[in-house]
Amino acid sequence: MSDILEKIYAPALMERFLRYVKIWSESDGEAADSNKMPSTDRQWDMAAALKSELEALGLSDVQTTAFCYTYGRLEASKGMEEIPSFCLLSHIDTVDEVSGKNVNPLVHENYDGKPIKLPYGNILDPESDPYLAGCKGDTIITSDGNTLLGADDKAGVAEIMTMLEYLVVHPEIKHGAIEVIFSPDEETGHGMDHVPLDLLKSKFAYTVDGGHIGELETECFNAFRSDVTFTGKATHTGSARPSMVNAVCMASSFVANLPRHQMPETTDGHMGFFAPMQIEGSIESATVSLLLRDFTESGMDERKRLVEEIASTVAHSFGGKSEVKHTQQYINMKSVLDKNPDVVKKLSAAYRAAGINPVFPPIRGGTDGSRLTEMGIPTPNIFTGGHNFHSRSEWASFSQMILAVEVLINLATGS
Repeated sequence: MSDILEKIYAPALMERFLRYVKIWSESDGEAADSNKMPSTDRQWDMAAALKSELEALGLSDVQTTAFCYTYGRLEASKGMEEIPSFCLLSHIDTVDEVSGKNVNPLVHENYDGKPIKLPYGNILDPESDPYLAGCKGDTIITSDGNTLLGADDKAGVAEIMTMLEYLVVHPEIKHGAIEVIFSPDEETGHGMDHVPLDLLKSKFAYTVDGGHIGELETECFNAFRSDVTFTGKATHTGSARPSMVNAVCMASSFVANLPRHQMPETTDGHMGFFAPMQIEGSIESATVSLLLRDFTESGMDERKRLVEEIASTVAHSFGGKSEVKHTQQYINMKSVLDKNPDVVKKLSAAYRAAGINPVFPPIRGGTDGSRLTEMGIPTPNIFTGGHNFHSRSEWASFSQMILAVEVLINLATGS
């Protein structure tokens, strides 16, 4: 099948991907946290394009909901109606930490294994990127370095659409029903806030939102956001002693006392972390917002306790007050998937049928799948061939993208 995909559908996959990354669909975390959904109007442009394409392919019940989820259903082949359906999901937004406006994708054919120098000064160096080092001879896709690329997750969107086209054009290939959902605002953490469960008939699903070839992700962080507010007392700085209590100083001291060896930049694998994201305020009141991540419930409980302890100790030492609010964002999907082993077994078989041995790294983050799993629909994550997400050094391996399409076809046909 790989030969057919490469000869016939590789051009379509490439055309789609390059077209999608040029659509500005960056989300806005602040707006999403204020309950705007989608958080940016520009996500409607991507949704509209996908709705038109799904309709052109002849899928049934195609629609974009009031909250910008684009849904469609590829009906089962004749005689395959009794096979349980599944859903495929990818998200249409890109992160707002790095610009996704005016993306200029560059295609580097027959990669020679040397550093790739992008026009805006970024360098992709295989000496520091072992995944890139293993892609000599491949076609590598990057931005020009002025923006991110958008492979997260427009590679996944392009792969799902190409798989659907393949099955529509080849009706002789038998498959069960397949539902697809293209969601907004995954990058803001709100991607499943209004997912149209009323439309979804499948009892299990797969996100196509992973990275390197072979990765099959079945566990993720437990995730909380903690907002720590310090209350001080303002006085004239010239006569501050002894009555002033500076909330800015308390907030700074709090961050300085978090474990340095448990930060995002000092952890990997199954190690959790504290991630201070924002400090704002004044002498009277200052707030620190941070993310807590851990793979176990007991580990998360300890992190929350430590935040409260440090905040209380700092406030007491300055003579001020502290208040901590913890908000759950998502939970580890591993326990649910462990109770539904057939969902992962089917996907593992689809990998192996494509000649790929699955590996099971933990997701150091979350996906729409982790939220959907929490809602009772087991949803592991499939690789896309994208790398260095959320950066101007983002790149995608085109051969890995083709193999991701093959995995999706195998999943559909039970290969």
